[in-house]
Amino acid sequence: MKKILTLLLCFGALYTNAQQIKCEYDMEEKTDSTYLKKTHDYLIHEKDLGNNKDFIQFALINSDGTLYLNFQLLQRSKDFIKSNCFDTTSKISLQLTNGKIVTLISAGETCSQLIFDEKEKNNIRILNNYFLFSKDGYEDLKKYPISLMKVKYLTETTDYVFKKELKSDNIKGDYSPENYFINYLKCVE
Repeated sequence: MKKILTLLLCFGALYTNAQQIKCEYDMEEKTDSTYLKKTHDYLIHEKDLGNNKDFIQFALINSDGTLYLNFQLLQRSKDFIKSNCFDTTSKISLQLTNGKIVTLISAGETCSQLIFDEKEKNNIRILNNYFLFSKDGYEDLKKYPISLMKVKYLTETTDYVFKKELKSDNIKGDYSPENYFINYLKCVE
């Protein structure tokens, strides 16, 4: 009986280790005076409706001990795309599956930039901003999946439902948006 229990515990430990996410970085720099880590961009939301495509990507950053969420909204369309902006009152509210809401506060002001893709004849808008984590709810982000994200832009608020699994044909990959913080916060702590 002891042998069976030992085998089950060993297989459980191997399974748990196989499920762990490997931390990879776009940037990792440590000098005498600075410390910076940035995870790869990760697809959180994708909307593909005809000529209109929207993508939201997250990355986590640790800059000298301060944690940031890098939020990037990429929009592509043959039609005109209205501008979105963030200011210092903008925020991201994350609804967790345990019922708590965790709020991240904008670290700056920025508006989306318009680029025209001459080859594909597409308008492209890119909005990039950084958000600060609050101490309230931070530990819950490491334990509970996200069900909903509410983003307060300068002139409007938009809700995004998080999926358990997201298979992207546009970006080519499989993603797990609802477990993003569970899987990657440890990479920048």
